[in-house]
Amino acid sequence: MLIKRRAGWEMPESQATPEAVFMNRRGLLAAGAGLIASAALPKLAAAQGADPTLDLYPAKKNAAYTLDRPVTEEDLAANYNNFYEFGTSKDVASASKRLVTRPWMIAIDGMVEKPMEIGIDDLIRKMTLEERLYRFRCVETWSMAVPWTGFTVKSLVEFAKPLSSAKYVKFETFMNPKVAPGQSQRWYPWPYTEGLTIAEATSDLPLMVTGIYGKPTPPQHGAPLRLITPWKYGFKSVKSISKISFVAERPKTFWEGLQASEYGFWANVNPEVPHPRWSQASEQVLGTRERRPTLLFNGYAEQVAALYKGLEGERLYV
Repeated sequence: MLIKRRAGWEMPESQATPEAVFMNRRGLLAAGAGLIASAALPKLAAAQGADPTLDLYPAKKNAAYTLDRPVTEEDLAANYNNFYEFGTSKDVASASKRLVTRPWMIAIDGMVEKPMEIGIDDLIRKMTLEERLYRFRCVETWSMAVPWTGFTVKSLVEFAKPLSSAKYVKFETFMNPKVAPGQSQRWYPWPYTEGLTIAEATSDLPLMVTGIYGKPTPPQHGAPLRLITPWKYGFKSVKSISKISFVAERPKTFWEGLQASEYGFWANVNPEVPHPRWSQASEQVLGTRERRPTLLFNGYAEQVAALYKGLEGERLYV
């Protein structure tokens, strides 16, 4: 994909107490000041159409994750997106607003102790959110640097309690052609699916993303829940996840099913392995004219290279 600050301390208008609530003094008094601060904020946010987890942002920054480049400007990242459910151009921000992200249920099934469905807000509040600065590298050779907020895939695996027979985690996006017109195009293998090995999923890097730039994720970035695997090409980062399955067999992913010769299951970044139609040796930094040399595993080789020992016969890169 080619790429066509954190909010200030001022209170946004969306957080202002509605007049009706303010006038209802008896209700406020009965609730108590402490209860208002801890419990009423998410409910009021929901009533106003804001994200019910708004009170969790900005999350604490994890200082272990730093960057070798400036953070991409928020407006640039917000308006240069791949989201094929809403169109094949990069300008999908407006179209993706059709996606209603509340209520939103996540199904967790397959080889787990107890299959379940859980609301996204309940899931988020069971996890510990943190902010991480990650490089993001698209297979189309553009890149950006983003402050993601979320919880680790490892913590999700622990929450799901998979059986020992589960070898992979499969992620699926929503399916609703009435909202997402791209899903009416039958030559694509909808719904969008992606997968990780259990070993990849329980490493430290992969993140279940709920926010970006210190705020809840907007629709074009994959609200309310997306995957980020920063050492892999960006198409692995499935958006708007509605189902997470623990399975024994390697899942056939969306792009693998569409064109396996160009988009494999592993999709690890490697400058020395070209895409069949273009080089991966360098990348265009979003919002600049700068081209940088592509880094092996997108610069995360130290953290993830050991995951692929013994897999030399596999096609580990695009």
